[in-house]
Amino acid sequence: MAWLFDKEIVRRLPEEWGGIVPTRVFIDEAIRIVEEAEKEGLIIRIIGGLAIRIHSMDFEDFARDIGRYGDPSKKQQEYSDIDFMSYEKHRKKLTKFLIKKLGYIKRRATLSSAASVRQIYFHKDGWFYIDVFYDKLMVANHPIDFRGRLELDKPTVPLTELLLEKIQMWEAFSEKDLKDTLILLRAHDISDKDEREIINGKYIAKLLAKDWGFWYTATTNLKNIKRIIANLDKYSKDVNIDPSKISREDIDVIIERIDKLLKMIDDEPKTFGWKMRAKIGTRKKWYNPVERPDTVGGFGIWEALKKEVS
Repeated sequence: MAWLFDKEIVRRLPEEWGGIVPTRVFIDEAIRIVEEAEKEGLIIRIIGGLAIRIHSMDFEDFARDIGRYGDPSKKQQEYSDIDFMSYEKHRKKLTKFLIKKLGYIKRRATLSSAASVRQIYFHKDGWFYIDVFYDKLMVANHPIDFRGRLELDKPTVPLTELLLEKIQMWEAFSEKDLKDTLILLRAHDISDKDEREIINGKYIAKLLAKDWGFWYTATTNLKNIKRIIANLDKYSKDVNIDPSKISREDIDVIIERIDKLLKMIDDEPKTFGWKMRAKIGTRKKWYNPVERPDTVGGFGIWEALKKEVS
């Protein structure tokens, strides 16, 4: 695999880490990259599960109670990479910045790396790798356009997009994705405008009102999340959540916010294109098949719900 890189990568971890990269290192490095890039006039933001963690620090106890984060007293590596979103206009300067200033080693373009929409870099000491996407998250069942949105928050993308990242998944909605979504919904309210600690339900509703496929996936996922959290005693083993650790308040807040978001989505007037596509429904594939069931083990966490007749 050496031909993929411009130089050899040897993994060197500090002895005190005990063979794993601590979560704090991922968090600190992700934030450092955002801040150092800003000094160079470059916009880059953290996305994915790590971004949700950074944006929901006040609810780390809840996250541990549902089993998303490990026991801090135990040696566990919780992350393997850091995901970022930036703008295409910054690509050349960002490449030079990551290599020349921060010392990252770029993976050469391959078909599987989808070089037109992403770049992969490895830490010079082999600690982890970073994914950098540009303008749009294309490796998704429903691509998400970040243009004009990255300036709204820092060091992560806006909460609205963090939620969209999760509820756009159709084929591979995993246990981690479920728990990340629960954390987002427990830690942040739904509103109709862009604010740093608020999920903009109006933005989501308008986006989905133009795209029946995205609407169907997102609303189905939200309803499934509500079904599981409302019946946690029943589904606890399927999702690996101990219901005794989750308070009634936690459950009620999450359900209330899901209902609020679903109502905003339902109330938003749908476009002519949405209505025409709705007539076809699921008879035609409505999502981009990025992940495959044979590689992700079925259709993710929703397998538990398929055991029963709705």
